[in-house]
Amino acid sequence: MFIERIGKLEDGGSAPLYLQLQRVLRSAIERHVLAPDEALPPERDLAEAYNISRVTVRKALDGLVDAHLLTRRRGAGTFVAARVEKNFATISSFTEDMLARGRQPGSRWVSRSKGQVSPEEAMALGLGPGSPVYRFVRIRYADGQSMALEQATVPEGMLTSLDAVGDSLYEALGDARPVRVLQRLRAVLFAPEHAEMLGIDPTAPGLEIERRGFAADGRTSEFTKSYYRGDAYDFVSELSTAPR
Repeated sequence: MFIERIGKLEDGGSAPLYLQLQRVLRSAIERHVLAPDEALPPERDLAEAYNISRVTVRKALDGLVDAHLLTRRRGAGTFVAARVEKNFATISSFTEDMLARGRQPGSRWVSRSKGQVSPEEAMALGLGPGSPVYRFVRIRYADGQSMALEQATVPEGMLTSLDAVGDSLYEALGDARPVRVLQRLRAVLFAPEHAEMLGIDPTAPGLEIERRGFAADGRTSEFTKSYYRGDAYDFVSELSTAPR
């Protein structure tokens, strides 16, 4: 039954058997034949189904785990990794992204505070020294899994109060919601304190997204730094050639 779903190994293929099995499983994951969080059969069953050794199966699965396409859960088995794709071509909040993918968004507040703008924030937001701002720091979740650490700064005049932000910052911004954003993406290693918040290994790979959002009237309404888990998030964009 499993082979019928995802496909057979190459007949007479020259590639090593573990690579053939990797290709079959990778293709099934990319085609969504195997769904996120779906459990794979035990290694023994895969070995019997494909008439290969358990050592070969383990080597194939190890490669897909290293590629973050599969995850192992102690005492439970091997599962398809529940990765999320973020499309850079649209302006959307984390909450909207998760709901659009049928996942349940969640947040855990680390802090929310009011203070004076820092030099970095003043430059990003176009504010003068001493201007009041709201700062929001929280852990973002999808189906209970930590996904990102988000640090947002908003000019005081963009929100009615510090407590106006619930599940979605963009919803709270209302008419000041960004209609244009400038984003900068860079690869990072998580600092120990950030890794502890997300429940991942220190120095795990991640992606830092720095975002400046501009409201319809041209004002900068948000300056956000988000640190996404590299093993759970993919960023995609669609490009085209310029018209001639």
